[in-house]
Amino acid sequence: MNDLDRRALNNRIDALLAPWRDKPTPGVTVGVLVDDELVAHRHAGLASLELGVPIDDRTCFRIASVSKQFTCAAILLLAERGMLDVEAKARSLINELPEEYADITVAQLMHNTSGIRDMLEIQRHGGGDLYVPITSDDLLEGICRQRTLNFAPGTRYLYSNSNFFLLGLVVERLSGIKLAAFLEREVFAPLGMTGTRHTPDVRVAIPRLATGYLVDDGTFIRAPHAFPLGGEGGLVSCVEDLAIWARNASTARVLGEGVLRALERATPFVNGTHNMYARGLVARPYRGVRSFSHGGLWPGFRTEYLRAPDQQIAVIAISNHGAADPNLLAHRVLDILLDRIDAPKNPTLPPRESLAPMAGRYIDPATGATLDVAVSDTGVPTLTTNGLPSIAEATYDGRLCVPRSSSVFFVRAAGADAVEVELDAGTVAVWQRTPAEPDLPDDLPGTYVSEEMATRWVITKDSDGMSARAFGPVIRGAKWQLEAIGPDDVRVHVPGTLMRGWLDARVERDGAGAIAALVVNGGRVKAARYARA
Repeated sequence: MNDLDRRALNNRIDALLAPWRDKPTPGVTVGVLVDDELVAHRHAGLASLELGVPIDDRTCFRIASVSKQFTCAAILLLAERGMLDVEAKARSLINELPEEYADITVAQLMHNTSGIRDMLEIQRHGGGDLYVPITSDDLLEGICRQRTLNFAPGTRYLYSNSNFFLLGLVVERLSGIKLAAFLEREVFAPLGMTGTRHTPDVRVAIPRLATGYLVDDGTFIRAPHAFPLGGEGGLVSCVEDLAIWARNASTARVLGEGVLRALERATPFVNGTHNMYARGLVARPYRGVRSFSHGGLWPGFRTEYLRAPDQQIAVIAISNHGAADPNLLAHRVLDILLDRIDAPKNPTLPPRESLAPMAGRYIDPATGATLDVAVSDTGVPTLTTNGLPSIAEATYDGRLCVPRSSSVFFVRAAGADAVEVELDAGTVAVWQRTPAEPDLPDDLPGTYVSEEMATRWVITKDSDGMSARAFGPVIRGAKWQLEAIGPDDVRVHVPGTLMRGWLDARVERDGAGAIAALVVNGGRVKAARYARA
């Protein structure tokens, strides 16, 4: 890239960063590699609002789930040295796991096809949130307490932090040293990634680490977080170090071709359909080119790591502003570079008047899972599941999708009051529009108990309607408001540090019509059963 092209790229990135520039707000940093050279590194905003310190080239951030590819790299290094077979049963390496996990392999942990429920959502069922101090033992106990999988191993995809937490334990037990020490010795030091480290304890002071901020009622607050961090998300890093990592993905100067290409290798589901999740990386085309990417989300921090290997392009975007969207920002930067080579354009959205009739709330008749579809005044559709909104884009076959999400979700109208939804592994169902003004079941108040969650929910009724309170293994939770979705379907609003989430609960009745249990579905914990006490 010549000097003029580089200057033009920097100017266009600066235009994208304008919302954070010269303002007393947290901000964003962006780095771009072309042909293994860092051709742009631009910043806007503050690393510390309290001290007025701007983000600069050396500012570090918590990169959260971008850590997962490094944990997988550690596993693949051990496999390359003959210390591990990736097709080995996970339970043979972590014997605390229950018998119900007996068929799960190490490879399935890396591909998010194990079916193991997400440990963060397990804690959320018990009223816990990321600001609640717990231990790694608490997280492992929650995983091992489960007797139900989200699905049979290898048959479906569902993102689960539990998988990578367990992979981190495998690295430690086979290597005999902590994950932090293994990564430093085998990856960071050899590559020269001096600003990167694994940080299990979020209380430890880290040099040049930006403060993460959330927006609360129009005011910036320091993001609270107290959960320990393992193989699922424990890295602190910076743009320059992630650029070194991206360059090594193409040069293989330190980690060999075998490990690097194995990270990018996706394997199909049992039924032969494609799984986009490789090993700590999402493998999917973008504008007709291959891409490998992963996002990271932690209170006050958001990251996007994105590579188009055939074009020798990588984009890294990181923010300490909880409301920023580095994922979208990274793809807009990639668009600038793909336009230079005339890559195919993304399909355009249908006009607003054709999308507007889809707006509303839908329910999966089989599971009780719900979907909210919204269409803005400018015609931009948003799909929201379990409280997580995603801006939808058009597909070439006329559907809507969330192409940059960790989930797999395609939607199209199926008549006036239904949508066809395709999930992972080719799973297709028709979801129905919910009733306009349903009522909560009158007999819903009571106590419900889940042994797997080690939690009881107490549902009460007052002048504001009905609410639930969780009494979990770590904390007594705040009140959660309940909302009627259908005659026996309930939305449990579970606001948290990262989002205003919800759980979908379906009433299960006995032969006499009395409530026997609630069957609860969340984003990453499916069919959790709470028996009525």
